[in-house]
Amino acid sequence: MPAKPTDATLSPAHKAARVALWLHEKKAKDIKAVDVAGLSPICDAMVMASAASVRQAQALADYVLGNCGDHGFSYLGMEGYNTGQWVLLDLNDVLVNIFQEDQRSFYNIEGLWSEGKPIPLTLPKRTKEPKSLLDDDPDELDDEDDLDDPQDPTSAA
Repeated sequence: MPAKPTDATLSPAHKAARVALWLHEKKAKDIKAVDVAGLSPICDAMVMASAASVRQAQALADYVLGNCGDHGFSYLGMEGYNTGQWVLLDLNDVLVNIFQEDQRSFYNIEGLWSEGKPIPLTLPKRTKEPKSLLDDDPDELDDEDDLDDPQDPTSAA
């Protein structure tokens, strides 16, 4: 069995793409990665993603950190976890930014690093979420969803 890629064997761009996949697995939105090597003195790549809630931002950070440990990626620190508005994970050569949507547009990190080269991400297409039965309008049931009426003698019951 081949060894897992680690911090030492993956380029920052590949590491960023791996982190983007982990974020995608936990339903982060609008995931982007940028190669900022030579532009930033603190990292070579950045990943940006949006979360729908504080709890999701925290869960995304937890999931990324768990996977970093499993894959031998360096982890130097984290900021913003408690508030969950903008969580920053420092993975040495890759910075991961998890934002609430309003914070993301306010800080406009993508605009700040627009000179960076976008890192192509190949993320699996999400399947549609199963519709909740609670979302159905009871007056709009399909024929196959119609319930048999126990009071109706013509019902198939």
